[in-house]
Amino acid sequence: MSIDRSVLIAMDQPLIVIRAGNPTYDEGLLCGRYLNEAAEGFFRFMLGRQFAQIIAKAYTQPNHSYSFQNVSFAEKDSSIVGMALGFTSKQYRHFSDQPLKEAAGSLNFRMKAVKMLFAPMLRIIETIDDGDFYLLAMAIDKDLRGKGVGSSLMNCIKERARANGSARLSLDVSANNEIARQVYENWGMRVESQWPKRLPLPGLRFYRMVKGI
Repeated sequence: MSIDRSVLIAMDQPLIVIRAGNPTYDEGLLCGRYLNEAAEGFFRFMLGRQFAQIIAKAYTQPNHSYSFQNVSFAEKDSSIVGMALGFTSKQYRHFSDQPLKEAAGSLNFRMKAVKMLFAPMLRIIETIDDGDFYLLAMAIDKDLRGKGVGSSLMNCIKERARANGSARLSLDVSANNEIARQVYENWGMRVESQWPKRLPLPGLRFYRMVKGI
């Protein structure tokens, strides 16, 4: 097991270890579950009931948004309890959609239809400023929220960002997710912009949050 940046955080009980992702199918299943949770069910909507299995197949491949290369896991007692997934703007420009398309197989038509339906929103979310390290997703098991796991993952993300020469962190959060926005604000992030800017769409409003590093 490789430990990402050797980050060990002492807590009331056992240590929390932050480590890099490995290209295994089982880890990919967990990545799919955490991604869907962070995205408030969007991946299940886009890929159907087999969303976790589809993401798991793609996860083991390099050079795309959902690759193991972009993942840091939090572990407690050798069990994964949280995940953060992020990448630089430069890395993102060289990513391919092919691994996810191949993993989706016959469900590609569904994924294409959903992407067309949400194209305006996805264009905004997928726009990453030069020099940014983009946090695509962070999710933590419910029974460990508020116990320092998220802060440990965020510290790891900041270290990865600095190591890759990024000047700041950025992420998108749903306007409906007040708890997550408050957590990010407590970590020093601020709202830079929102989508849509003018005409509000019920249930579809996002904030771009940023923080210099």
